[in-house]
Amino acid sequence: MNKHEPSYYEATAKNLRSRPQLVGDHSADICIIGGGFTGASAALHLAEAGYQVILLEANEIGWGASGRNGGQICQGHNMGHADMVSKVGKETADLLWQTSIDSVTMVKDLITKYQIDCDLTAGVLHVASKSRHADEIKEEVHYKRSILQYEGVDFLDAKAVSDKLGTDRYYGGEWYKEGAHIHPLNFALGLAKAAEAHGAKLYDNSAVLEYVDGKNPEVMTAKGRVKCRYLLFACNGYLGHLNGPAARKIMPINNFIIATEPLPEAVADRINPDRIAVADSKFVVNYYRLSRDRRMLWGGGENYSQRFPKDIAGFVKKHMVATYPELGDYHIDYAWGGTLAITLNRMPHIARQQENIFVAHGYSGHGVAMATYAGAIFAKAVQGSLEEIDAFEKLPTHDFPGGTLLRWPGLVAGMLYYSMLDRLP
Repeated sequence: MNKHEPSYYEATAKNLRSRPQLVGDHSADICIIGGGFTGASAALHLAEAGYQVILLEANEIGWGASGRNGGQICQGHNMGHADMVSKVGKETADLLWQTSIDSVTMVKDLITKYQIDCDLTAGVLHVASKSRHADEIKEEVHYKRSILQYEGVDFLDAKAVSDKLGTDRYYGGEWYKEGAHIHPLNFALGLAKAAEAHGAKLYDNSAVLEYVDGKNPEVMTAKGRVKCRYLLFACNGYLGHLNGPAARKIMPINNFIIATEPLPEAVADRINPDRIAVADSKFVVNYYRLSRDRRMLWGGGENYSQRFPKDIAGFVKKHMVATYPELGDYHIDYAWGGTLAITLNRMPHIARQQENIFVAHGYSGHGVAMATYAGAIFAKAVQGSLEEIDAFEKLPTHDFPGGTLLRWPGLVAGMLYYSMLDRLP
């Protein structure tokens, strides 16, 4: 079993503890593979409904991307509503758009209901790194307000963005007033604690080695076995080859974050007076926010190999300093990385593989809210409400060309091309 990687989140975690390993034969209504947002949310919602739930985590709860990410929760999908209409029709597109709104509301409601101490802070701003991006953002905001009747978003011009961020590097922005950001590991741990309070059984150090499908699926670990009625794969970037058809739908990629030492209050107030979360419009996104103790948490840079950079701090810091040169004078206290999963269409892959076997992953950078919501979608499906899972299944989620063996070369070539475009004016 791997313990949590050193990070700012790990250093400030609450309710972080080791759980027992699965040993022996067990049975349950539901078996969930993966102890991140999706798995913990599914366990909570199903346990609340009275189901017997067993969750199996290969390492520790929240060990993967759920405990390492940027912590931003925001309405909207990577695919625009108009594109979804062209692919699946207006009714389904409307439902998918609504899931993005409901997912943010769900996170906030769970935090309130279970009193999860995870630094919930209001406000998300998507900023334009190029002037043409500002035009595109302005059109998108108009579409959301006029066509979708969504009033939770405003367009900010360059001056308004500069006032919020203390820099003139951006050309405009999309201001999500109802977006928010959180300490993601503490949120994941809070979900797990709530699930256990309702009777769910969560196991660490219980990597699933194989499974057998059928009317009553069986899941095998090194020292135990679970027989169940329903099975959910919630492994995201750490699925590996456990479920081949699901693995072909996703590409694991690595992303990295640094945390500075606490900044002086005057500096923090100048560069982010409202303590909002920010993401830019580059293909390889920079995303950042200030922590509760005024550290700059900056995510930037990706790689597509099996290894992390030797110097993560140096790899990421150059992106931060390009926007805020003065932050180069402050020490980097933490630097870490994690693996997420993307799909070809950058929409979550939430599907029913068989009558009683489900998969939810591939959140493509929108994981905090949508992964939490995906757990609830699975819980609804088990209880007979299939409307939302059917909507996601209507979107074409194609396999990566070459499957799991040959997907890397094509992805790397594509990513390098788009990262080159990021550097152009």
